[in-house]
Amino acid sequence: MDLLRSEPMQFVQLIVPNESVHRTVSYLGDLGLFQFNDLNASRSPFQRTYAAQIKRCGEMARKLRFFREQMARAGLSPSSNSLAVADFDLDNLEVKLGEFEAELLEINGNNEKLRRNYSELLEYKLVLQKVGEFFHLAQSIAAAQQRELEVQQNGEGSIDSPLLLEQEMTTDSTKQVKLGYISGLVLREKSMAFERILFRSTRGNVYLRQAVVDGSVTDPVSGEKVEKNVFVIFYSGERAKNKILKISEAFGANRYPFTDDLGKQLQMITEVSGKLSELKTTIDLGQVHRSKLLQMIGHQYEQWNLLVKKEKSVYHTLNMLSVDVTKKCLVGEGWCPVFATNQIQNVIQKATFDSKSQIEAIFHVLQTKEAPPTYFRTNKFTSTFQEIVDAYGIAKYQEANPGVYTIVTFPFLFAVMFGDWGHGICLLLATLYLIIREKKFSSQKLGDIVEMTFAGRYVIMMMALFSIYTGLIYNEFFSVPFELFGPSAYGCRHTSCRDATTIGLIKVRDTYPFGVDPKWHGTRSELPFLNSLKMKMSILLGVAQMNLGIILSYFNAKFFEEKINIWYQFVPQMIFLNSLFGYLSLLIIVKWCSGSQADLYHVMIYMFLSPTDDLGENELFPGQQFVQVLLLLAALTAVPWMLLPKPFLLRKQNAERHQGRSYSLLHGTDDNLETKQHHSSPSHDDFDFSEVFVHQLIHTIEFVLGAVSNTASYLRLWALSLAHSELSSVFYDKVLLLAWGFDSWSIRIIGIAVFICATVGVLLVMETLSAFLHALRLHWVEFQNKFYAGDGFKFSPYSFSLLREEDE
Repeated sequence: MDLLRSEPMQFVQLIVPNESVHRTVSYLGDLGLFQFNDLNASRSPFQRTYAAQIKRCGEMARKLRFFREQMARAGLSPSSNSLAVADFDLDNLEVKLGEFEAELLEINGNNEKLRRNYSELLEYKLVLQKVGEFFHLAQSIAAAQQRELEVQQNGEGSIDSPLLLEQEMTTDSTKQVKLGYISGLVLREKSMAFERILFRSTRGNVYLRQAVVDGSVTDPVSGEKVEKNVFVIFYSGERAKNKILKISEAFGANRYPFTDDLGKQLQMITEVSGKLSELKTTIDLGQVHRSKLLQMIGHQYEQWNLLVKKEKSVYHTLNMLSVDVTKKCLVGEGWCPVFATNQIQNVIQKATFDSKSQIEAIFHVLQTKEAPPTYFRTNKFTSTFQEIVDAYGIAKYQEANPGVYTIVTFPFLFAVMFGDWGHGICLLLATLYLIIREKKFSSQKLGDIVEMTFAGRYVIMMMALFSIYTGLIYNEFFSVPFELFGPSAYGCRHTSCRDATTIGLIKVRDTYPFGVDPKWHGTRSELPFLNSLKMKMSILLGVAQMNLGIILSYFNAKFFEEKINIWYQFVPQMIFLNSLFGYLSLLIIVKWCSGSQADLYHVMIYMFLSPTDDLGENELFPGQQFVQVLLLLAALTAVPWMLLPKPFLLRKQNAERHQGRSYSLLHGTDDNLETKQHHSSPSHDDFDFSEVFVHQLIHTIEFVLGAVSNTASYLRLWALSLAHSELSSVFYDKVLLLAWGFDSWSIRIIGIAVFICATVGVLLVMETLSAFLHALRLHWVEFQNKFYAGDGFKFSPYSFSLLREEDE
């Protein structure tokens, strides 16, 4: 597996007989190494050959979605351990799915009717009970009042009493007013408005009584659980009755009949209770039958769903093939890796044999000038690093792939900013948990953030390992230095300097064997040595990575045989960058090795302002002034070297090419002539010298200014490393140590909890994300812009594995 260059690709033509074309495409989908080109791009989806079959598959997919919705409502899920896909014919599967859908729709319809009847009967029972209580209470009150009136009349009779009784008895019964009533249920939230509208519309000529129903009831219309009130309305006259009926309909009130006969009330309640019991039994039996049907569907749902998706994708792919003039075979074209040639040919032979075709399919490699797609063979470890590069842009065919170097440089630059071997161990433990249980997590549906973290588990593991390494170099464990590899090389002259950072310290032992000496950390207000080390190290790493990018541009130019880019892009860029910033890196290394006190800021500034002045005490090696003048002249020469020659050489090459085409003999067949016209390169008229020159001018200015800004951009390594160390120190000193200084264990426990939360939330989450994004920017902008075009397109083979990923 070679990640530096993409896999060699070939353009292939397939000529497949009609009787084996379906199996051929299906087997190629299982293989997943052939990318079909659409030969019918000018046709709409409805004009293509297999539009009817796609419509059938879409209808079956709709039925399967319906089954899944029904299973979800029933609290069931498709079986994940279904048997292997049976030999289902598409026609048989279509009939079977139709039968299941019809049966399920019938069950649902009957169940819906039964549930509605059940809800209506339940509401009717509530009306009979609550309104019956109204009438019983009213009759009890009326009887009590009648008895009280009779007692008063017998005890306190007067001379007018017989006359009054006689008048009441002789009153015409036809003039008495008979009241009607309407009963039902209304939503509790609408009951007050319902009462007000009734009062206003009838001008108060109704009598309304309501009773609250305990708990919620199922509405027969909507099927939802709602809270309702039972009401009974007494009215007089047909006009009032019509108003009440219209208002009840407007408020969605359900009305039910009621009789004031107590015997009939008891009889109706008994009948309703019996019907409710029967309906409950029927509904339960229907639910059992429905559950069994859904369980049977769920057992084979996954294989049916996968089969339908495969068939639909096969027909979509077949629509990309063109029909031969004889209409006995289909012609397809596409790309495949060279290494997959034998596999594809074996698949085609197998499809021919399984379909019992008498004619074998033809596998023919074509020559084309079309740009091939880019394909890198990756595994679960390298795929995430490759996706980091692909997010910037897909590599051009056979272009040098930054993903190879990203495997090492990306986690290393992250670790330079995150360096703390205590935090690195925490990251490593969390990542190892994801890696150990990756089989379980890969088969589960994870949230967006967890899924993204799980996908990048190997990147995070490398980041954690490099963070442990750089943390050991920085000698920081949650910001605390340790003497892991021996005692410090520095000691005090006398006891008065035991808390000093630099003053009063002398070297009393051999140099600390690995990483930063613990004494170099000093107090948190100075950090004299470690701070300077990180800043200079950032410049060295930046210049080294930018040089790597320019070297990769050389390999690209050499691979594509672009001699102009080698001599007029790679060489001047290397000269310019290293004459300035390469020289600065050299001065840093010389200063470290010699222990000189030279001021590098002064040296670099006056290298431009006064290159001939004496360096004095800032001189690091003999002849430094002469070397600086030569490097400055080389940097100034590199700028026109990048700008001027390349446009003129391109114009010269274009003129020679055009002259050669003008006087060349034309020979060959008509087919060759048509091929040349189809794949012809841009004509002489397409070359615009002014456009090329302006493009080269922009490129030169971008590189010159970018060399300065990109080098400064690498100082973010120093800044974020310093910020991470300072934040860790603040949490350790101002939270953990401060809480530990109290005698109360409760305060100590609270301090430990706050320290853990701050470390996890800020340093292990936010700082990790911040360092990740900065490392990403350094790779995309400062590193990849030196050599990486990223204007290719990805190899997208026809593969059934993508269907499973979509389901997940």
